[in-house]
Amino acid sequence: MQITKTEYNEEFMEKWKIEKTTSEKISEELKKHLKMFSRILNNTLRVKNFEVYMKGLLSPLKRKSIEPIALEYMGESGVRTLQNFITDSKISDEEIQEKYQAELSAAINSGNGMLSVDPSEFVKKGKKSAGVKRQYCGRLGKIENCQSVVFAAYAGERGYGIIDRELYIPQEWFDDEHKEIREKCGIGEEKKFKTKNEIALEMINEIVEKKIYNIKWFGCDGALGCDHGFIDGLPKSAYYFVSVHNDERVFLPAQSSPAAVKTLAENDAFAWEKVGFDGSKGVAYSDVKVIRCNAVRTSDKNIPVRHDDVWLYIRRFPNGDTRYFLSNAPSDIPADELHEAATLRWPIEQCFEECKSELGMAHFEGRSYNGFMRHLLFVMIAHFFCTNLRLTLKKTAFP
Repeated sequence: MQITKTEYNEEFMEKWKIEKTTSEKISEELKKHLKMFSRILNNTLRVKNFEVYMKGLLSPLKRKSIEPIALEYMGESGVRTLQNFITDSKISDEEIQEKYQAELSAAINSGNGMLSVDPSEFVKKGKKSAGVKRQYCGRLGKIENCQSVVFAAYAGERGYGIIDRELYIPQEWFDDEHKEIREKCGIGEEKKFKTKNEIALEMINEIVEKKIYNIKWFGCDGALGCDHGFIDGLPKSAYYFVSVHNDERVFLPAQSSPAAVKTLAENDAFAWEKVGFDGSKGVAYSDVKVIRCNAVRTSDKNIPVRHDDVWLYIRRFPNGDTRYFLSNAPSDIPADELHEAATLRWPIEQCFEECKSELGMAHFEGRSYNGFMRHLLFVMIAHFFCTNLRLTLKKTAFP
């Protein structure tokens, strides 16, 4: 397969898998993609800056922050212009996001879609970026100086993409000592402290209320999945299929005391089944246990009590890693549908990987809240372009 060298990231070129792809042809598609936002930008200079930033995110630049992008496509005089556009321009991010969400839905909406919410961290060196503190960084698996953002993503058989994002602002940032830095970062007085779990639940409710995505499943990571208040607060319009930690407890039908899910993975009374999962590299096989049980809740006297009937879904990967999930799907649901739900949990991780490693999601160097949120939104739009182009190329090849 011949792939013409272009100014776009070569990893994208490999993914798009089309013969004789050129920068010109991809640029034509990019202009079509970005045109949907022209009315909202409502200014020729803003449209130009938007196109430059998108092109920079899709480029092979090693650092995809404002200055390198401006220097590459606008020259030294464009640095301040692009900086002002990202951090200070009075465009409506809400309108851009609503348009983006509607277009993403039209492209990838699915009858079996999963809405997932997960936090992701961004390591920072200084102490003056919005919301930064020493806190747990999932990417590194340790405490680090970083920002933490809660994301919502949608996945189905046609593709996946990030729908929304919100910066977690630590509680101490709202005390009097942080008033000056809050103002410098542009964190308005309307902002109030919310836990990551509260942010995630609000996101889910807002997305469900918009009714533009078909949502069969809700998904989340273990930190959220083990929060019983979060799980019980989920809308009843879809089933949940959520990650839990290996010490999460469940009641088996004949037992009076709950058992940790890890012990059930080790219990030979429940047999493993070999299941094939479709992935980007073909079918991958894992060992799976699916056990009907009861979720655990705690009484006023701190006594574990039976709660809803749930499925415990245990998946052991070829490398030995084991993951645990709980789902309130009905007892008569076909096992294949649970297996399908298990495959829909990984795309949000894939989104983070693609956006951080290929689209510069972690490269923003400003300190402002608004600038960081706008950067993340534009990365989401750039990621959607990649998804949309792949879908387009499945239907028709360039002449």
